[in-house]
Amino acid sequence: MVGYGSTYPTEVHHRAASIVSIKKDRTPVTCKGGFVTWFNSNNPNPNVLEGAIVGGPDENDQYTDARGNYNQAEPATYNSAPLVGVFAKLASTK
Repeated sequence: MVGYGSTYPTEVHHRAASIVSIKKDRTPVTCKGGFVTWFNSNNPNPNVLEGAIVGGPDENDQYTDARGNYNQAEPATYNSAPLVGVFAKLASTK
């Protein structure tokens, strides 16, 4: 889970997380410029997607924190949907 604990994914495969905020840099970012300058960078994302759940480790329990590794580093709703179901069930039993 991004933003949780001391070691969490810092290069999430997410364009908005990988491009600097307009609040920090007002320079316009083109679609190609955002990809070349920001998305392809090996630096941690300037925007942390707190609470996002990424694909996670592979079958050998290894995780490569690289933006290009979309299989493991991409946040998606199907990663978090089971948690929503569990929490909804827990909330309905109270």
